[in-house]
Amino acid sequence: MTDPRGHWSGRIGFILAATGSAIGLGNLWKFPYITYENNGGAFVVVYIAAIALVGVPIMMAEILMGRRTQLSPVGAFKVLATDRPGGSAWQGVGWLGVLAGFTILSYYSVVAGWTIHYTWLALTGKLATLAADPAVLSAYFGNEFLASGPQQTLYHVLFMALTTGGVYFGVKGGIERVAKILMPLLFSILVVMVIYSTTTSGFGEAIRFLFKPDFSTLTKGAVLEALGHAFFTLSLGMGAMLTYGSYIGKQISIPRAALQISLLDTLIALMACVIMFSIINTSGIEVNKSATILFTTIPTVLVKLPGGGLLNALFYILIGFAALTSTISLLEVVSSFAIDELGWSRHRATVTMGGVITIFGVLNALSLGGNSALTSINLIGRESTQGVFGTMDYLASNWFLPVGGFLIALFCGWILNTATTRKELEDGHGPLTGYGLWRFLIRFVAPLAVGAIIVSVILGKEYQ
Repeated sequence: MTDPRGHWSGRIGFILAATGSAIGLGNLWKFPYITYENNGGAFVVVYIAAIALVGVPIMMAEILMGRRTQLSPVGAFKVLATDRPGGSAWQGVGWLGVLAGFTILSYYSVVAGWTIHYTWLALTGKLATLAADPAVLSAYFGNEFLASGPQQTLYHVLFMALTTGGVYFGVKGGIERVAKILMPLLFSILVVMVIYSTTTSGFGEAIRFLFKPDFSTLTKGAVLEALGHAFFTLSLGMGAMLTYGSYIGKQISIPRAALQISLLDTLIALMACVIMFSIINTSGIEVNKSATILFTTIPTVLVKLPGGGLLNALFYILIGFAALTSTISLLEVVSSFAIDELGWSRHRATVTMGGVITIFGVLNALSLGGNSALTSINLIGRESTQGVFGTMDYLASNWFLPVGGFLIALFCGWILNTATTRKELEDGHGPLTGYGLWRFLIRFVAPLAVGAIIVSVILGKEYQ
């Protein structure tokens, strides 16, 4: 018999794929922006602490649920909640993960598609011409490219085709193979750009800003921002890590894998900061919250540097690779639901779900309508509610993900018994001396931290 779900070939394949899921546009722009906004060093320290105390425990919880059941989010909760308090109601958490994956992918792929267009512009030399005058590039982006429904649709469809192809060929032959190619390339491009950053006049200031903490500048809002991003950056709350965890064998250590994935994700976010802050300090550009700065401001800076044409091409290839590894994991969450719960073949599930999301994403693409509609897109943001695109962004980031993560922490910490979680965490690892610490974090620290994020949204504070 064939296995329609598949499994990773081993630990490396799983770690690369899961790290690819975690790494995305948020690492390359969102984290540098919020670090800049919250005065650097001290914020970075709090963020790393949040990764360790909130992100890693929830990631371990998701992976153990997936491996325990060998099922996608809906099926995992269905099996694990049997004869437990709450019963079948817990399946709603799995459904929320599938809905989050569907929703996020329908608009994330639109922005990701821009990287295809800009890579082409950079390789053909047109971007250098446009970027020579910031006003010209900004006008091109908002009035010509963004306002063009056919172009937005085309690049969205192309990026969804790449995403669907990565999932279509299965866990080992598709997702893992893509990750094993793209992740080393992505890291290599980052290393090249970091090395280049050391030659800029703003590099020294960037390092001091990033790694010299001044805790007198730390605010309550900054702490909440760090907690929020530590949670979102690791693809938690949407069932991606649970789904990927359902493809690993008992020989893989969940605690080690979760720690390695988190370390790689954090390292890449810090490398992105070094690159962005060196550019910012060298050129004195104004930083704003919108992700559109990646397509309007950064090219005008890079084009002025030696080898600017190549740097722009590398930059957009980097962003595209990071986005693709994330979109693949989002589609896999939705496809694995169809495989497990509807009994579909992988090919049918991938093509059907990918097609439906593509069609829904066209609505997002057509809703942009110009640069003004994008001034608050933050990937993933807190405040954007403008149009279909903004509404999807707001619902997913403010409600679907944090509520999902909060309930996953409660389920693993309070509903699953100690024997179940300890056995799953120790399989492939051996006696886990830190089990008591993990259980304390998943029962108390993680729910309180993610709960604080939800409360801030309810109260309209939005990390301020």
